[in-house]
Amino acid sequence: QVQLVESGGGLVQAGGSLRLSCAASGSTANINTFGWYRQAPGEQRERVATIYSGGVTNYPDSMKGRFTISRDNAKNTVYLQMNSLKPEDTAVYYCRGYMVGSSYDYWGQGTQVTVSS
Repeated sequence: QVQLVESGGGLVQAGGSLRLSCAASGSTANINTFGWYRQAPGEQRERVATIYSGGVTNYPDSMKGRFTISRDNAKNTVYLQMNSLKPEDTAVYYCRGYMVGSSYDYWGQGTQVTVSS
């Protein structure tokens, strides 16, 4: 089993920055890929960023430019740096860890990010 614990959310003014963290513990050998997702009230969950085992990153076009995903393998921690935040970035942000091509797929409990105008 794998546990993912997000932290770093909170209230920030528009234009500000936040860095989210996702600490993985347990059977982390079952994970080679991490992703950040978000879900706003009444909306579907959407992908924000993905980082693969070799450090390669991928962002949906709508997320490019203001979000940066990174990982510290020694600490089993993944980060999401968010800059120039907008009120529409307000959502619960979730960390996901999975093994590509397998059934290993884990989610954290989420952390709330609120951007005020």
